[in-house]
Amino acid sequence: MKHMKVGGLMTDDVVSAVPTTSFRDVAKLLAEHDISGVPVVDDDDHVVGVVSESDLLARHELTARDLMTTPAVTVHAEETVADAARLMVRRGVERLPVVDEEERLVGIVTRRDLLCVYLRPDSEIRRRIREDVLTDAMGLPGDAVDVHVLDGVVTLEGRVRWRSQALMLVGLAERVDGVVAAVDRLSFHEDDTRLTSATRTPHDVSW
Repeated sequence: MKHMKVGGLMTDDVVSAVPTTSFRDVAKLLAEHDISGVPVVDDDDHVVGVVSESDLLARHELTARDLMTTPAVTVHAEETVADAARLMVRRGVERLPVVDEEERLVGIVTRRDLLCVYLRPDSEIRRRIREDVLTDAMGLPGDAVDVHVLDGVVTLEGRVRWRSQALMLVGLAERVDGVVAAVDRLSFHEDDTRLTSATRTPHDVSW
């Protein structure tokens, strides 16, 4: 399945500071660019920390080196938007500096940027489920089931051969970029999950 990557959403014109940037100049950067934090980079553009508004409000040290939160939580441009969102939530941050293979700063992505994924048009979500989920991932015709999308909520209706197919279809649909939720109205001819439950744990089932 194709997932939107961080590199497609990030801002590549990044406002940054260096360890010797003064408290006043960091505050000035935030105010002038209307941002809530800046990555701090060394001479090789490696991210060594992040200074946020809360850092400035809580402390009054002289330079970014003293103010910054370390180590910096970063993300690579090739990682998916979903992974970046989970990382933000897990680490409790509002922005992620984006780095390349050599860990050099190439962009920045914020929570607001990630929320743009959920503004994806319903028609595009429907097309992605038909092409990426039904056809590419599951090898079924694009019209094997009815796919309805309203405000990012996907409703799947129809009948498939196996219960495992229905479960997989719902699970994959939930992971499509822009999907808020998936409503399962699928039926199936045979419950093949009962054949494996006696000998396999849920973690053993291969999708």
